[in-house]
Order: sequence, then structure tokens, then C-alpha cells
Amino acid sequence: MRNYDGVYMLDDIRGISTSKEFIDTKANMDGVSLSSYKVVNYQEFAYVADTSRRGDKIALAFNDGERAILISSIYTVFRVSRRDILLSDYLFMYFNRPEFDRYARFNSWGSARETFDWDIMCESEINLPDIIVQQKYIDIYNSMLANQRSYERGLVDLKLVCDGCIEDLRRKMLCKKIGPYLIESNQQNDMGLTADSVRGLTTSKEVISTKADMAGVSLDNYKVVKPGQIAYVPDTSRRGGKISLGFNNTMESFLVSSISTVFGTNHELLLPDYLMLFLTRAEFDRYARFNSWGSARETFDWNEMCNVQIPIPDIGVQKAIADIYHAYITRKRISEQLKAQIKDICPILIRGSLEEGGGNAKTAKL
Repeated sequence: MRNYDGVYMLDDIRGISTSKEFIDTKANMDGVSLSSYKVVNYQEFAYVADTSRRGDKIALAFNDGERAILISSIYTVFRVSRRDILLSDYLFMYFNRPEFDRYARFNSWGSARETFDWDIMCESEINLPDIIVQQKYIDIYNSMLANQRSYERGLVDLKLVCDGCIEDLRRKMLCKKIGPYLIESNQQNDMGLTADSVRGLTTSKEVISTKADMAGVSLDNYKVVKPGQIAYVPDTSRRGGKISLGFNNTMESFLVSSISTVFGTNHELLLPDYLMLFLTRAEFDRYARFNSWGSARETFDWNEMCNVQIPIPDIGVQKAIADIYHAYITRKRISEQLKAQIKDICPILIRGSLEEGGGNAKTAKL
């Protein structure tokens, strides 16, 4: 089903992730015609046949929302045709397992680009318990999903409150340069921290375990990020118009690459938690990218960071707003943990349904 009649617009376009979700598209849609884009209706699946360079996973998602969405015309869309034998939610649980990722990757074929095409998908075999057993395990899965989504809805509300407080301050107060309130830190690894303490910084403003191969790498010149400090990567080239940045809101120090800039704040005048509210906004990404300079490699250097201007109210107001931010971060972390638990439980639910189905389970091709 194509968008030939133009019913669906830019806001309806989604991408597909290897975490089995529809996500906001990262493609540049300027001047792109949407007439050939495919429509994914309620209870329909979509997947990307190309499995190359995706971390041995397949990008696949299931539309269990109330509205249809648009995806690229190169993706494959399908639905369950025999719902008297196979429930759509059960099939998604089946897809949402590491076992299926490995199966799809192993059965992908090609040279420069390996694909798990539609014919191979249809030839895949699945063990099916009866509909009653399927529905029982779907109910368990959906109850966990509903709990996680309730946390996500709370996240949106908290983010709106934070943004509202910031906009209110920007209207009522003069903005000041943050440079006089910042304290740059160039402490190298004199604490004996190991490779387990090395972290990466993301454009989503998170601190993650490093993806670099640390075998044999000297950590002597790596920079220490102490609790309450912020680190960012000055290089803003080829990062999707965003800056990589993270905040150490833990009780332990960690290491970042020597190319990163690390700084703290004067806590009597500017709380780092309050500052992070500004640094995590889309407006700051645009500001940092616009104020990056260079030729082959553009950087947002320390002087430019010091020139950033924000409203700086008294510490009591900062703390009140930061408390809302802490609630947001806490709920976001719980939401991510719930997502991980839901994904981890899919293999268990499928296995449990087959054991309960016993001898009544059937083997069928998709």
C-alpha cells in the first residue's frame, strides 16, 4: 500500500531500528516525494531486508499503535493472514529474540550487500501452540509493555515541565555567559583507573561504555571525569548536527578520551544539574554546530563553550528545577531498564508457551 493519494505527511514517516522499534527518521526529507512511500497499518510488520553492517541484527518493527505510519519504499511490509492460527503479537514476540536475529543474519545472502529477503522470510519455520496459549503469553508481554509505556508518558510530561521552566526564566531574566562559572579540568589518569572505567559520550547526551578496542591501549593520558563533572567532544563534524556530551551523575569517577573537554562548575553559583538542562536541549545542539569552526574538522572549542549564555537564577531556584530534571532522569533510566527486561523476557515467554502447548504445538512455515 503506497501513499499515492498523499494522505500521510512528513510527520508520519518513521525509520526502523535493530531494537525492533519504529523511530523518527534520520533521513533528509527536503524535496523528497512521499507518494511511493509504503503505509504500515495497525497490526502490520515492516523490516529492512539488508542485514549488512547492523551488528548482526535485523531491523524490524510492529505497528501496535492506533495510527498508520509511512516507511521507505525499499522496506518490506506484511501482516498475518491466518489469525486463527497465529496471533500478530505472538509473532512479534518471536521476532523480538536474539535467536531470530542470528537466524536472519545466518540466512542472509549476497556479496557487497547481504539480504534476508521475503522468500527466505516466508520459508522460515515457527513452532505454534494453540491460540489460547498464545494469548495467555501475549497478555503477560502486553502488561509489561503497558507498564513501560506509562513511564514513557510520564517522561514527556516531566520534560515539558523542565522546558517550560527554562523558557519562563529566559523571558524574565537576562542571560549571562557561563564561562566565569565553569572550571576546566585536565586531570589525567593518575588514579589507576582501568579500561573498565573508560566511557564514551553520545549525541543523545549520555555516558556509555566505550565501543573502542582497548586492548593494549595506554590509559595514562585519558582524562578523569569526577562526580558532578561534564565532558564533551569538541569535534562536531559528521554527528548529525549534534554535539557529543555527558554528565557524571554517579558517585564514581570514569575516564574519557584525551580529546574530550572536561569541566565542572562553581556549585555555589551554578549547579551542574541545572546547566545540563540547557546542554541537553536541541537549541544547544544547533548553537554548538553553528559556532563550530575549522576546515576539514569543525570544533566547538572551550572558548565557545564559555561564551554560551543562559539565565542564572539563585541556587534555590536552580535546585528546584534540577530536582525535576533528576526525576526525569530517574524515570528515563527505569523506562530503559523496563525495555531491556521486556526484550529479555521474549525468549522466555516463547519457550514457556511451547512447553505449555506440549504435544499440541505445530510446526509451520511463515
